[in-house]
Amino acid sequence: MRFDRVITGGTVVTPGGTFAGDVAIAGEKIAALGTGLDIRGAEVIDARDHYVIPGVLDVHVHLELPFCGTVSADDYRSGTRAGARGGVTTVIDFAIPSAGGSLADAADTWMKKAEGKSLIDYTFHICITRWQEQRDQIAGMVERGFTTFKEFMIYESEGWQSDDRALFGTLEKMRELGAMLLVHAESARVLDELIARHHTPELMQQYGAQLHAITRPNFVEAEAIQRVVQWCEATKGQLYIVHMSTAEGADIVRAAQGRDVPVLAETCVQYLVLDDSVFAREDGHLYACCPQLKKPADAERLWQGLRRGEVSVISTDTCTFNREQKAMWQGDWTKIPMGMPGLETLLPLTYTRGVLEGRLTLEEMCMKLSTNPARIMGLAPRKGAIRIGADADIAIIHPTATRTVTPDEMETNADWSPYEGWELAGFARTTLSRGDVIVDDYKVVGREGRGRWLPRTTAGLRTADGR
Repeated sequence: MRFDRVITGGTVVTPGGTFAGDVAIAGEKIAALGTGLDIRGAEVIDARDHYVIPGVLDVHVHLELPFCGTVSADDYRSGTRAGARGGVTTVIDFAIPSAGGSLADAADTWMKKAEGKSLIDYTFHICITRWQEQRDQIAGMVERGFTTFKEFMIYESEGWQSDDRALFGTLEKMRELGAMLLVHAESARVLDELIARHHTPELMQQYGAQLHAITRPNFVEAEAIQRVVQWCEATKGQLYIVHMSTAEGADIVRAAQGRDVPVLAETCVQYLVLDDSVFAREDGHLYACCPQLKKPADAERLWQGLRRGEVSVISTDTCTFNREQKAMWQGDWTKIPMGMPGLETLLPLTYTRGVLEGRLTLEEMCMKLSTNPARIMGLAPRKGAIRIGADADIAIIHPTATRTVTPDEMETNADWSPYEGWELAGFARTTLSRGDVIVDDYKVVGREGRGRWLPRTTAGLRTADGR
């Protein structure tokens, strides 16, 4: 068999183990794995002294999102270029209905944002914001190829909040349809009360952006996770906790999984490498996201959860705002556009702080960034692993070579980075998406708009582990 491209001489990470050898590509697919593969007539990509790993799936991003009185700064052009430079080959965004809009309208709107711009493949979670009106639309969206849905337990002011009735009802639908519900778990009424108590000129003058952490103690997340896990246990509908940030949350999920409750959880890389001490800085408002950064002990518990298995996925919750947008707060933390850039640094941060610092093995990292996200989100076996027949979505990284995080040199539209000045290994020297080289020698070379929408038929635990 003749191949179009052969990646030679790398250390290749596959679901069956890691080996030194070659990966051959025919068209868009991985066609062969082994040593000494036939390179006649093929483009050869030299991976000597490099790791060859599956392309990363960031299953939690917000590109061009209207939020907090502005629109997030990275669209599908800049956001997916940033992702590609960081070895990301698939993103999943959230299609949020407009006031009065249907679930189908939301999907159509987000499709238009991505078409003609996205460098890499993409799909969407469909957000349910008005349960009574939208519940009968869910089955049609599953038939259309959307198998993951999301509800927010907060954001009443945005018109997005779901109450317990909606959560319970959607989980019943998930069980019926074999789909999965993603939930932003924070306890809205207690959170609103804590914000109201602290929203005074005196306290804002004294504490500034630190009030973001002061008004969101860990129990705000933990209580909400416990509650929605209870509804999951009662309905047997598949549940996925997004951006889990607390030790208590990890404990709740672990205990529920021990009872065979169909719940999974992700964390985001910022919760593993940053903590809430940043809010005391002069530029602390830049770091505001929801949920907010927590304590070092929470980060260590999340790393433990990744090793033990109760935390299945690492994502970013990318929602980029530049300095001018962040300055909208004018000293009032409730007006900060919540979110940070992250696509470009997901793999480098996880590799540097996880693998190189001994918290994860290389294989465990690939499981949390690629294989698990693909399985859980209904994209396996096409995505998420280096295996014959899978899409040739591949990142090639050097084991030790570092690059300095410098906003001016990055693909994101952010004019700042939470990690500015950090020396990180794990940026993609080469990224391939469906066999196309889209990053070469650390530079984006792929064609804008080549990314494709990925329809799905499954999602959740039944995909991930066969239950």
